[in-house]
Amino acid sequence: MSRRYLFTSESVTEGHPDKICDQISDTILDALLAQDDHSRVAAEVVVNTGLVLITGEITTNAHVNYVDLARKKIAEIGYTDANNGFSANSCAVLVALDEQSPDIAQGVTAAHEQREELSDDELDRIGAGDQGLMFGYACNETPELMPMPISLAHRISRRLAAVRKTGDLSYLRPDGKTQVSVVYEDGRPIGIDTILISTQHTETIGEICDNAAVQAKIKADLWEAVVEPVFADIDVKPDRDTRYLVNPTGKFVVGGPQGDAGLTGRKIIVDTYGGYSRHGGGAFSGKDPTKVDRSAAYACRYVAKNIVAAGLADKCEVQVSYAIGVAKPVSIMVETFGTAKVDEEKLLEAVKQHFELRPAGIIQTFNLRRLPAERGRFYQDVAAYGHFGRTDLELPWERTDKAALLKEALSYSLSNATVAI
Repeated sequence: MSRRYLFTSESVTEGHPDKICDQISDTILDALLAQDDHSRVAAEVVVNTGLVLITGEITTNAHVNYVDLARKKIAEIGYTDANNGFSANSCAVLVALDEQSPDIAQGVTAAHEQREELSDDELDRIGAGDQGLMFGYACNETPELMPMPISLAHRISRRLAAVRKTGDLSYLRPDGKTQVSVVYEDGRPIGIDTILISTQHTETIGEICDNAAVQAKIKADLWEAVVEPVFADIDVKPDRDTRYLVNPTGKFVVGGPQGDAGLTGRKIIVDTYGGYSRHGGGAFSGKDPTKVDRSAAYACRYVAKNIVAAGLADKCEVQVSYAIGVAKPVSIMVETFGTAKVDEEKLLEAVKQHFELRPAGIIQTFNLRRLPAERGRFYQDVAAYGHFGRTDLELPWERTDKAALLKEALSYSLSNATVAI
């Protein structure tokens, strides 16, 4: 008997208060790593009406102006008008930073960490910066191997920001949220049940002053300029039964940090898989690569994506866990939800053999320390619109360069499974 159900995921724009914080935190990380690629960073940011607080723990030889970094990022996001209650040039920026705890640092600091390339024995001696568990996920619902609900929600959010910045819809303001409910049947997406967009906007639009008329124009404009382009290259599209909701409260003029306080790390589900997969609980932004909350989550996505790209499973979730100061994972799990084309125990063994999951090894594999200097900026670009499935960015954990290797390693099991089917 077929099963039909809905699954919903949300995204937020770069002007959302929590995302402002994530982006400032990662802008600080980029600046510090660009000067000193062994900086230890745990940068936390709080925003409210007219206020930015930068706090956390940072140990570095770099010299940066934290206030300038915050103001430039806020202006880039689009908060430049003091009349809106929050502006890059008029907000107060407070800085209260400590150094990393020496008790934590001793588990991951070593003189040989300064070398360009580390030997296998050296990788074994550099432990995780903390205990914890991380998940990575991939599925074949979309070309980027992401769940469809979060993929669509991010697409709409990015498009919402794009038409604001190009001036196509100049009355839009930076804050916004999107939500997409996808219809599933027997585990596959078959339709779009609901599209919800809440976007900050000006009180009036040109000569239009009546609020009902303003909302009607926004709704019509977003369908034409945002929704239709997003679904242009997607087979599953909205139809006559799809609900389309825009600014359901009636208007959204007061937004950004004036409307809500923001905090770094509060949008961990938006950052990952939209709730479609499990989450270990650790946030990403503002953390340097020695923090396994971030780097190991990237590694787990890399493993899961290569498994799905190799055709070894339709869905794959990978979990790792660590102990502080210990290099090798405490545990590794591969779950394919009954979609594996090979024996899961053999799949797990292949993962252990072909993927580097020690913290220093992950950093080395993905070049996570040096990317900000090599590219000019890096982490701040994944701080909005998701860390995974980003076709607009060249992210090392999104590569599928191990898919062929996995397929070859498991070819005997795969051929036997094919024969059995």
